[in-house]
Amino acid sequence: MGNGLDDLRAALHRIDGRGYKAYRDVRGRWERPDLVLCIDRVQGDPFAAPSKLRLRVPQEAAELPARLFSNPVRRTALADFLTRRAARAVRGGQRRGSGKSGLVEVDAGGQRRGSGKSGLVEVDAGGQQVLERTACVITDAWVELRVQAGLPAAGRRVLGREAEELLCDELPELAAAALCWERLPQEEAARFVDCIENQEHLRSQLDGRGLVAFVADGALLPRQSGASDRPLAPDEAVLFEAPEALRVELSLLHPVEGPNGPRDRLRGLGVPRGVTLVVGGGYHGKSTLLRALESAVYPHVPGDGREWVVSAPGLAKIRAEDGRRVEQVDISAFVSDLPQGRSTARFSSDDASGSTSQAANIVEAIEAGATGLLLDEDTSATNFMVRDARMQALVAKEHEPITPFLERVREIHDHLGISTVLVMGGCGDYFEVADTVIAMRAFRPEDATREARAIADASPSERRNEALVPFEAVTQRVPEASSFDPSRGRRDVKIAAKARDLVLFGTDAIDLRCVEQLVDLSQTRAVGHAVHLAATRFVDGEATLREVVDRLEAFFDAQGLDALDPHHRDEHHPGDFARPRGLEIAAAINRLRTLRMRQKPRQATEKHEARDDGVPAK
Repeated sequence: MGNGLDDLRAALHRIDGRGYKAYRDVRGRWERPDLVLCIDRVQGDPFAAPSKLRLRVPQEAAELPARLFSNPVRRTALADFLTRRAARAVRGGQRRGSGKSGLVEVDAGGQRRGSGKSGLVEVDAGGQQVLERTACVITDAWVELRVQAGLPAAGRRVLGREAEELLCDELPELAAAALCWERLPQEEAARFVDCIENQEHLRSQLDGRGLVAFVADGALLPRQSGASDRPLAPDEAVLFEAPEALRVELSLLHPVEGPNGPRDRLRGLGVPRGVTLVVGGGYHGKSTLLRALESAVYPHVPGDGREWVVSAPGLAKIRAEDGRRVEQVDISAFVSDLPQGRSTARFSSDDASGSTSQAANIVEAIEAGATGLLLDEDTSATNFMVRDARMQALVAKEHEPITPFLERVREIHDHLGISTVLVMGGCGDYFEVADTVIAMRAFRPEDATREARAIADASPSERRNEALVPFEAVTQRVPEASSFDPSRGRRDVKIAAKARDLVLFGTDAIDLRCVEQLVDLSQTRAVGHAVHLAATRFVDGEATLREVVDRLEAFFDAQGLDALDPHHRDEHHPGDFARPRGLEIAAAINRLRTLRMRQKPRQATEKHEARDDGVPAK
């Protein structure tokens, strides 16, 4: 068999009308001077998952300017832009013949070319965040788009002529329209790449300025709804404006247009290291600001409204999580002296309460390398956050095992160097431990630090500090390789992301509903396979969970995400992974119900292990 596109046409003519499995004859590499079409995997029938294909264009034909992918940040940004361009074409954004920068329309209805997934074309493009993805790969020699396509069929018979139109005409046109510089909106592409690099440049300045986040003046933080991550229309939202006392100025690498012409610096709110409270009345924008900060660990697309909001990459969102499994976590800094002398220094539970789960979430995040914590009282266990003076008077400390977060938040920063941003609308006791207080009033931030301190001085809470021992370290744990089992039935490895918040790992379901900084289904898919990769390559019985995750991150930096595909080889690449952070991978491992851990020995003698499921919940 030849390997030109004309040979592919001939092969499709030959198998026209035959059984669907005849499509296996067209697997392989088909070429013309300006394109390589690789048909890597052919679906078993029209109703199965679509076939996997790659469209590779040599740089001599694509002519992508080297300046747009001259470093890893710019390469990721350009690949993201090209992927979105291809996805618009697949969705029918513009029809063939719409001009030099137009896109071909590919049938995405899934039914016009026959039964099942016939004619379906999918490109794994992202949402509002820009992530490293496997859908598009750019090298100095070529640029490649990875797609899934349903090969056309009538019943379970090959529709050869429809397949010829899809494979030999429309997909090559898609490659040209989405990957070739001559066909692209060039100024838009350059602005997109510059914008993403600007965001990462802003992020790189945070640490040196003593900040954990930055929100530029003019940012549009609200979203359309709780079910949509798209920005609210500008005429319906209050644009962000920093209070003068907390305003900072950060530099840009590339000038951007402002109301008075190009500018190379941005002014806005700098959220300082330490303990920061965000207070205010209900519906005044407290949680909206926090959600913007938790999402801003990733860059955002231009025009999102949050593209000039950046957070330190190690910020972790923490919440209560009733019912989660906890394995060998030392939560004794928050929960101790359980009834019947049960210890929490090696706490395990198959059904943790609100307070114990939130304590475990904090300890696990710190163990995995978090540099800051984000909390909202609305999603926290009340008894974990505070015990006021009246409750202390009624319920003596010897009958209360919980040391509230209020008692530990300063130590977490002063002893461990980990900052906290906390949304709090119902407890002024936190005024006494806060370094900074931001009051949201009608969606506008004000610096209320001095006012809060004056109130705390004038009206002392009269509550007693109930922390019995200092919180100075987190106990590291070592995962056991034998507790990771991705097998199901006859399959040695069966891993699937069923939703953004659910991974099936063998026979176990990893519930990620409370891991709120996963923003993309393709990230979740990568998390599931990353857990398996970590278990087979880096879990050795000696490495701590932190070391395992750090090695996994270094592996991705060096090798990329392609190795997550269990079928990976030189000529077969996945197209539906997006990179998660190590914090989310660690969170998934911690929620694996088969997981077994042992604590790494410390100099101090540990208490005996205990299991507990009965600590009072929120």
